Parts: sequence; structure tokens; C-alpha cells
Amino acid sequence: MNIVSRTDIPGIPLVSRGKVRDIYELPDDELLIVTTDRVSAFDVILPDPIPYKGAVLNQITLFWMDRFRDLVHNHVRLRDVEEYPDYLQPYAEDLRGRSVIVKKAKPLPVECIIRGYITGSGWKDYQRTGKVSGHDLPQGLVESQELPEPLFTPSTKAEAGEHDENITVEEAGKLMGGDVLGEVEKLSLDIYKKARNYARNCGIIIADTKFEFGVAGGELLWIDEALTPDSSRFWDLADYQPGRGQKSYDKQILRDYLEEIGFDKTPPGPPLPAELIDRMSRTYMQIYELLTGSKLAT
Repeated sequence: MNIVSRTDIPGIPLVSRGKVRDIYELPDDELLIVTTDRVSAFDVILPDPIPYKGAVLNQITLFWMDRFRDLVHNHVRLRDVEEYPDYLQPYAEDLRGRSVIVKKAKPLPVECIIRGYITGSGWKDYQRTGKVSGHDLPQGLVESQELPEPLFTPSTKAEAGEHDENITVEEAGKLMGGDVLGEVEKLSLDIYKKARNYARNCGIIIADTKFEFGVAGGELLWIDEALTPDSSRFWDLADYQPGRGQKSYDKQILRDYLEEIGFDKTPPGPPLPAELIDRMSRTYMQIYELLTGSKLAT
């Protein structure tokens, strides 16, 4: 499998080149989404790719979307490169394992974040206010503690280079409408709880995660990535202990490194040491194997 930090497909309109994904416009209201090996932290793209990261994100997403297709339809139409149109076949080696052709949907204006444990920005909000996204929480919680019930804590979708902002459920309702909000809140909580229970049997705690939904033809669809190491915090169940940071199988390794070197969280990002790149690549592949029970084909 190739290491891919950027794709270029002449003659196919590029819709966006995001922090990780290159998205192309296809006929018949379809999109080609290519999950590259680019890595970002604090909304800054780092200069070095993480080998096989894109394939892990793409294939874990497909694993979860398949598992929960009885709860909500998703936007995936094709996943096997051999079934792609002939005009994409010259680029098959860069697309294999890391791309999907999807139904085009209009994304909802809010990211649906579910927090099962108090950590990250939620922990910082709690320390400052005793709340997370407007939710009152019990006094005396410690870092990484499991919450009495998972919380739906939406955020805005920032423009490129900006930071997402936590908002209240009421504010999210104003952005997308109360009926839609109620539907995606229930879906997000249902998926999280089922995924959390499954992952615990694999020795993994899903501390929090982010979902995105869109609408196509009046139907609500699950879109983007799902329960990946980029959109979730995965902790080692055997090592879990409230009151401190946790051993993780996600991007926290990178965030910790950047904090240690005093990165100011503005572009350009610093080059990454080879040891960190290798460690991150192995971590991404390890969480894939733990969750799916199979090895990533490289």
C-alpha cells in the first residue's frame, strides 16, 4: 500500500483538500473521498505523513458504519477500487484501501460530540465552570472519570485554520432546528453506547467521539469518519485509572509531543521525529487490529 500525503487526479474537480481528506466531485451526485496519511493537531496540518494512517481511518469507519447500518443509513456507495469507474483506475494504487465513493449530502452545521468520560476540552470547561456545553455536572469529578451518563455536547464547524467551538444543545437547536437536533442527538448517543460496549470487550475504552450527519433527498445520513483514532479518544482499559491522563490509541500521542516542545498551535507545524512517526503508525494499526480483529492489509 502506498503512503499518500496528497492526491492529484487531473480532470476530476477537487471540491476540498482538508486536514486529512481530499474530496473530488463525481457525476451522479457522488463524491470521491480519499483519506490521506496527512496528520493534524490543534487544527494545524503537520508536514510529515503517518504511514497507513489514512487506510486505518477509512477502514475503521467502514467497519463501524457496517456494524450500525440498522440504526442509520450512511453515505457509502462503493469502497472497492476495482468497482470504481474506468477513469479512476489509473490512480488505483493511491486509492486502494483509503477511499470511498459516496452519495453527496448536505452536512449539518454542527458536529455531534459524545463524551462518556471527562477529559480534553470538556475537562477544562468543567474545571472552569463546573459544566460541559451547558450540562451541569456533579462536583468533585477528577480527570478521566466516567460520567454518570454519556453527554451530547455539540460544537460548531470551524473554517479552515480556525478552531471548533463548544456550544450548548440549545444553541445547536437554533442552528439546525429542534426536530433534527433531537434525531441526531438520539442517534449519536445510541451509536456511542453500542460502540462503547463492543470496544470494552476488546479492551478499549471509547472516552469520547465525534459524529457527523448530512441530508440527501430528505434522508438523514451518517457521513464523514466514524469512531476513528482521529475523531475519538481510545484508552487502554487494563491501564485505566481516573485522576490522570490515560494511555491512548489515538492522536493524543501527537498532541502531547507538540505541547512538550512548546508548539504555539499556529501554522506551519514542526517536522516530526522519525520515532514519533513510527510510533503513531504502529498505534493506528494496533487499534485497528484490536477493534476489528483483523490485520490491516499493507
